[in-house]
Amino acid sequence: MKSNTEKLFLGARIRKLRRQLGLTQGQLAKDLEISPSYVNLIEANQRPLSANLLIKLATIYDFNVSDLSEVGSGQLVSELFSLLKDPTLEIKNFSKLDVEEVVNASPEIARSFVTLYMKYRSLMLSSYSGQNQLQDRDNLEILEQSTKSVENLRIFFTEKKNYFSEIDEAAEALSQELRLQTGIPNAALSDRLKQKHNIRVRIVPHETMPDRLSFFDPHRGSLNLSELMPISSQRFQMAMHLALLEQGGLIDEEIKNCGYEDLDTIRLIRISLANYYAAAVLMPYQRFLLSCEQSQYDIELLSHRFGTSYEQTAHRLTTLQRPDARGIPFFFVRVDTAGNISKRFSAGKFHFSSFGGTCPLWSIHSCFDTPEQIQPQIIAMPDGMTYFSIARTVQRNSGIYTQPTLRYAIGLACDISHASRLIYSNHFDLENLQPTPIGTNCYLCERENCAARAHAPINSKLSYSERERNISLFRFYNDRNK
Repeated sequence: MKSNTEKLFLGARIRKLRRQLGLTQGQLAKDLEISPSYVNLIEANQRPLSANLLIKLATIYDFNVSDLSEVGSGQLVSELFSLLKDPTLEIKNFSKLDVEEVVNASPEIARSFVTLYMKYRSLMLSSYSGQNQLQDRDNLEILEQSTKSVENLRIFFTEKKNYFSEIDEAAEALSQELRLQTGIPNAALSDRLKQKHNIRVRIVPHETMPDRLSFFDPHRGSLNLSELMPISSQRFQMAMHLALLEQGGLIDEEIKNCGYEDLDTIRLIRISLANYYAAAVLMPYQRFLLSCEQSQYDIELLSHRFGTSYEQTAHRLTTLQRPDARGIPFFFVRVDTAGNISKRFSAGKFHFSSFGGTCPLWSIHSCFDTPEQIQPQIIAMPDGMTYFSIARTVQRNSGIYTQPTLRYAIGLACDISHASRLIYSNHFDLENLQPTPIGTNCYLCERENCAARAHAPINSKLSYSERERNISLFRFYNDRNK
């Protein structure tokens, strides 16, 4: 099990903080009652920052310890590590630790490099489109633009650590005002829309909206919800529209400083923040976090208690990052039966790549064989990082004969150090871990003799032999066996 006394090498961030405070190394050393040479060693990452020293630093200079912990840095390390494997860059013999040192030293430069690489990929794609006469370039441009807005949204939420304090607190206040914990949420939310905004909620037949699940008609003052929507989704839609009607200014204030100007990105962020508010209304922070801790994060129990769907509840778990009351930092991903990832959010570090799918050895794929049953799993990445994972299938909406129900898999993962707080770990021996070795994806994973391998690593050379047949379909050379 990973130790809770993990050494913290935060040299670049300590140096940045010291400069922001206008202090010399000598002045900082005097305040912390240590030698200037020791400060120099800390900033050079030659000495770790002890927990006691970190607390003393935060107390003296009155800042939140979490400010030194970049939640998005784990994702940035993963992205940078992945793209550096591109053979066109001709970068060899580097490790995950090398990349972590680069990100810790200058996250801004690392992020800029990732952005530059993404633009390079876009140009290569456009170039290919121009050379391929069979390619529909108009459709390609639309695809690139839509992908860009989704990527911008992901970056925005990551930089905000997947937590928006003012929106969360406003939602919690509304939940208390409507007494959702003791009343009937559907009635309370629909009454709010009617009495304060003169909007009537209507449950309409499928034939009336065959291609829609919800439609807000401001001219007629009605919010139409399809009869195919489960009650939890109906509640969510009502809360989401209350966000747009009552907290539009608060949402716009969050968007104002997001740094994006294209309308698609702004619209997507606006909708996502309204959804964030809706989840916080139905699962108000303090009451929800308390229930999480009391139930050992039993997602199905929490869903029953708050009248929310499994997916809504699992997604809410990634947002419990209030500085003075944090939950477990989860990573969330949604996958369809073809392995396509349609949604992902993170409140903590997780090895996830933007370039390709997920590892088939992760139980998020096999859980389709056991619908609506939770599959816990301990997984280990090639660099030794270990996580506790929970996977389960969900149905998006109630299906009918002409429109069968679609199933998705929801995956949650957290660092193994938090596993003891989860009810799903009760049957695991956390002192004697036996994790399933997985990779980010086949293109980036260098594990040899993996029966599930679909591709050779992109930076490795394939090897062929007439004399043997390995477990894996692909035999390759890597830097260790060249």
